[in-house]
Amino acid sequence: MSPRSSAGFVLVTAAALTAALAGPALAAAPSAAAHTPAQLTQAIASHESHTLHGLAKPGKVNATVSSTNWSGYAATGSTGAYTSVTSAWTQPTVTCGSATTYSSFWVGLDGYSNSALEQTGTEADCIGGKATYGAWWEVLPASESAYSGVTVKGGDKFTATVTYTGSTFTMTLADSTEGWTKTTTHAGSSGFKNASAEVIAEAPEVGGSVASLANFGTVNFTGAKTNGSNLDTYSPNEIVMTKSSSSAVRAQPGSISGGSFADVWKAS
Repeated sequence: MSPRSSAGFVLVTAAALTAALAGPALAAAPSAAAHTPAQLTQAIASHESHTLHGLAKPGKVNATVSSTNWSGYAATGSTGAYTSVTSAWTQPTVTCGSATTYSSFWVGLDGYSNSALEQTGTEADCIGGKATYGAWWEVLPASESAYSGVTVKGGDKFTATVTYTGSTFTMTLADSTEGWTKTTTHAGSSGFKNASAEVIAEAPEVGGSVASLANFGTVNFTGAKTNGSNLDTYSPNEIVMTKSSSSAVRAQPGSISGGSFADVWKAS
């Protein structure tokens, strides 16, 4: 029988009370790893590249053009016109279904009117039905290189910069949310011209073909500058991403003002 006091109430022992409280309220908290999405590996990155595809109506300056894999803004000029580019953005949280899709967000020098390109950025992919995030740098014609030992999550705050120092390119990517910074120095692409500066959302090339674009929702670029001045002061070309077989829009940049613009996913 349960022990009782002289007043007829059940006595609760210290051991029983401890056992009662050791339920859900005191259960071990889930580990941080359980909330960390899949991360980009070099095995995946080595199949990706960011070459411009399907550029149409290139114009000169302050024009609206289309591409099958880039969306954003590119300032264009003569050889040596641009020696730095920078921007900040919040890493989008990608929406995944069963399809394998990719999206990248980056800043770079060259690439718009030549085959050179020095760049760094992030990506948000759907691989095997799961969101996969990562950070990388690339100097064409080599493929993408993943930054190792870092964690990227949707909602992280990033700043990316590419600078030509007169002899080398310095590519820096910082995640202020996770508290890491990566810097890579490189001689640059063969035949680089520093003739353009870009801030781009992209469907990257994967395995030699332009990938389906992951549903990244909206990415907001802020502080977009080249040569230390807001990107819009250089009358950059607006690049709209369209499907190769039609004029259907895949991603659309909004107007740029004060170095800020939003880029919106429309279709894969």
